Amino acid sequence: MPELGASDDRRTLDELADEPYAATVVDSEVVYRGRVWDVRRDTVDIGHSTIVREYVDHTGAVAVLAMDDEERVLLIKQYRHPIRTRDWELPAGLLDLQGESPLKAAQRELAEEADAVADTWNVLTEFASTPGGNNEVIRIYLARGVRHAGETFAREEEEADIEVRWVPLDEVVRGVLERRLRNAPLSLGVLAAVASRSTGYESLGPADAPFQRGSWLTRPLDGRASR
Repeated sequence: MPELGASDDRRTLDELADEPYAATVVDSEVVYRGRVWDVRRDTVDIGHSTIVREYVDHTGAVAVLAMDDEERVLLIKQYRHPIRTRDWELPAGLLDLQGESPLKAAQRELAEEADAVADTWNVLTEFASTPGGNNEVIRIYLARGVRHAGETFAREEEEADIEVRWVPLDEVVRGVLERRLRNAPLSLGVLAAVASRSTGYESLGPADAPFQRGSWLTRPLDGRASR
């Protein structure tokens, strides 16, 4: 096994970060325009060569890990057709309303999918869901001081039969580690919450922190409203 170099030994955690880099896009076209998102083909100059890549052009999304004073997490279960499963998830949704901030989108999704509101909001974590296949970036909020919204939202399609359940955070983590729960935002969110809890939640960010999100990083919604 190769020995670690001296520079690796001195590297600190704060230095370990993704590097923003925008390669020159020589040509870009939408090869498929879908109902929810598109497929885009880019010709890209990466310096030593030119490559062509196709990817799902995504608006970005937010998810909400809502937690009560007993450290129970609010989960929803709904049908996801691509995996033929009614999976347990965090309330979540697309950033597909022009001009709506990520925080407002998260608050809207919590109300629409779980009939709940929260007093305190913080950024828990962010992740790129599939960097090789789409440009989706998801921000997960930690919401506390959760209570019923006082009204029930009229849900449709897959959301019409949403099941809502409060589950202890550690039990959800156990379900993830035992591979009974596979939803990506749920898995990453609860694992991040446990890690943050171990430091007294020092890692939380302000709710209105700047967010580079999905395709809006490079282009607007082409004048379209929510689809």
